[in-house]
Amino acid sequence: MTPTRTVPAFTAIEAQRVHDLIAARVAFMMGRKFEEADWAEVYTTAKGIPIQGWSNLNIDVMYGGLGVEHKMVCYRSKPSVGEACGSTLMHPAATRSIRVPSLDTDPNEAMADILNQYARLIQKRREMVQATSPASTADMRTGWLLWQENLREFLYFEEPMLAPIPDDYHAVWNSRPGNGNRKGSTNLWIYEKATGRKRYSVTTVAGAKIQPYFDVPTPDDPNLYIFTVQGELVSPRQVRVWVGQDTARELQRLLGDLEETTLTKAVLDLASNIGDGPAPEYADTFPAISITIDTDAYLALHTIFPKCVSDHHLVQSLVRCIASR
Repeated sequence: MTPTRTVPAFTAIEAQRVHDLIAARVAFMMGRKFEEADWAEVYTTAKGIPIQGWSNLNIDVMYGGLGVEHKMVCYRSKPSVGEACGSTLMHPAATRSIRVPSLDTDPNEAMADILNQYARLIQKRREMVQATSPASTADMRTGWLLWQENLREFLYFEEPMLAPIPDDYHAVWNSRPGNGNRKGSTNLWIYEKATGRKRYSVTTVAGAKIQPYFDVPTPDDPNLYIFTVQGELVSPRQVRVWVGQDTARELQRLLGDLEETTLTKAVLDLASNIGDGPAPEYADTFPAISITIDTDAYLALHTIFPKCVSDHHLVQSLVRCIASR
């Protein structure tokens, strides 16, 4: 059996913190794109690491000998991000800090040149991380994050950051002719000899960069983390949603409590008699809290407010509608 390449990213407590932090952040995003800086803050906060921010030039996490380069991919239009498990995906860029030899160069010579550049970059980053370690060691990792466009599920795993060995690969130049206003292009495709799989695509125009292919672990991998932060089914009849404290407080004032039966009754009553009057405006404060409602009530909320962009937005709309009745 081939040993797993993944490594543990979080303790059980840290994984729970990640879930809570992503859920709270998504509650206030109002459908905007999940950015690299969002994940950088969630990751470092959950692990108790000083927030360093996100950089497109340097490694993202350097603390106490741990070095993590985060790579994010939007996993579009899928019912579950778990569908990516066991598949191979491409990331737009591992690095832009390379130069590409002439296109007349033998493809395997060009590949060796590029992969050696990449290996030197990894070594340079390793030395930077070692400088943060009391023992002068470096635990170098790549962290892969898949996030759904609807911000419902997030998938994350880490694997060792290893410098590629040119002898393990072979390469070919691949040229595509232009089409209309689109210019032609030539990429260097790099394949793993042992498996025949494409592992890198190196662009040569509009900014040279290495585009890596990565394998998403299977669902049984113990180091795979999937976080459901919207419409989280906690039982066949219960859905957990995250809302801002101000929204929850106002909803409790209107209904008397936030018990599941109370919320469910309010939603189903509203489904049969939607009010239409002015609603109070208020701003939510961070962090968010979770509440549970019946599955049918959750589906009814989506029917009543089909244009809402998040669970928090759904509950905000519910509060305003109840308050206007």
